[in-house]
Amino acid sequence: MQDIGMQFHIHCVAGDVGRYVFLPGDPGRCESIASHFDNPVHVGMNREYNIYTGTLLGEKVSVCSTGIGGPSASIAMEELAAIGADTFIRVGTCGGIDLSVEPGDVVVATGAIRFEHTSLEYAPIEFPAVPDFEITAALKEAGEALGYRTHVGVVQCKDSFYGQHSPEKSPVSYELLQKWESWKRLGVKASEMESAALFVVASALHVRCGSCFHAVWNQEREKAGLFMKMTEDTSAAIKVGIEAMKRIISSDQKK
Repeated sequence: MQDIGMQFHIHCVAGDVGRYVFLPGDPGRCESIASHFDNPVHVGMNREYNIYTGTLLGEKVSVCSTGIGGPSASIAMEELAAIGADTFIRVGTCGGIDLSVEPGDVVVATGAIRFEHTSLEYAPIEFPAVPDFEITAALKEAGEALGYRTHVGVVQCKDSFYGQHSPEKSPVSYELLQKWESWKRLGVKASEMESAALFVVASALHVRCGSCFHAVWNQEREKAGLFMKMTEDTSAAIKVGIEAMKRIISSDQKK
């Protein structure tokens, strides 16, 4: 392999990370994910990129946080792919949109609405943001096998967290509220901030990517007066991601 040196943002070189990588947003979630690895080692941290490497089923795997939003997530994927990673699972959090999604549920994305800008620098808007089919199937199967309430469907991605939660404050509230109504009518499962960019960047780089999420809250259920208890315990989504990656590794080993 050509020596391309240390990557500018993640501060890693070839050999530091595995082919298989988990992509949480929160740097604080990396240790929890790495605890499921065999022999995890903290590679380092720079900016929002916290990285651990270990093994699963004898294969080198890593976890690298991406921070918030598409720009930093795309940088992580670009630099990880440059040093040999080719299979990614985002393990993140989301807010439910569809009334069936309750806090604590797991959501697996079959596609992402490109209501963000990062992906436009990789593909025209007509190109869909879709995950790898094999990874998506593995995530669905893992969620069901582990006994978690698992929803499978399209998610919405945006660049502004408060554009979702306080749209009335925005000078373009007319657009935000109109689009949100569209997402509801289309049966969109949840809202988050990274997958659209990651799916499109993965297509551009010819690597594999899928996403699963822990549902923290559902503002539409709240508006409907439905009982909920907010939860920030992401352990279910992490376990689903780990189990799915094991299934992908096992499938790759048999090929």
